[in-house]
Amino acid sequence: MPSQKFITNSVEETIQAGKAFAETLSPGDVVCLHGDLGAGKTHFTKGISTFFGVDEHEVNSPTFVLIQEYSGDIPVYHFDAYRIESENEAKALGTQEYFYGEGVCIIEWPEKMGTLIPDYAIHVTIEKTGESSRMIKVENTP
Repeated sequence: MPSQKFITNSVEETIQAGKAFAETLSPGDVVCLHGDLGAGKTHFTKGISTFFGVDEHEVNSPTFVLIQEYSGDIPVYHFDAYRIESENEAKALGTQEYFYGEGVCIIEWPEKMGTLIPDYAIHVTIEKTGESSRMIKVENTP
């Protein structure tokens, strides 16, 4: 997959960028979202999820649940590893089983999962460039 870059100036545009990016995804893909708190990772996830037929209002940050499963045209698995303390904790949650399933996995704070992240994962960095503007970079490697 070639690298992509999106510039957004609102929450709505970040969601639309997620939809545009989702057109390149297939079942079995793992997407790692990098960015500070409040960067727009969950809004980008809303765009990806709605592309696959998930109701936008179902998608929220799974910070306290760790993994949200959304039913759409294909399953979307939304991980928030922010509160995970170790790679072993992530492994104990069965995260790897999701990576090799029939859905698309989206992981916020993937660095907390260490070597569990598959080599084929797609890495997306979301950077705040202003109060509501973002630069979103998509790459195959972190």
